[in-house]
Amino acid sequence: MNDETLNMSIRKFLKTVGIASQREIEHAVSLATASGLVNDTESFPAKMTLDIPGLQLNVVFDGEIRFE
Repeated sequence: MNDETLNMSIRKFLKTVGIASQREIEHAVSLATASGLVNDTESFPAKMTLDIPGLQLNVVFDGEIRFE
């Protein structure tokens, strides 16, 4: 196993996930506020699941998306 290759592939994966996730959240917020479903002072619980079946890894991360 090459530690540098492993580290770089993990970082690349996390960067992709981070950028794509932020884009999706921002899009959902924009649609929800434009349609009046939410106001700009709300907060929402959020959950992200990391699943790598080949490593028998399944971890859930909980957080919160706040507008203010």
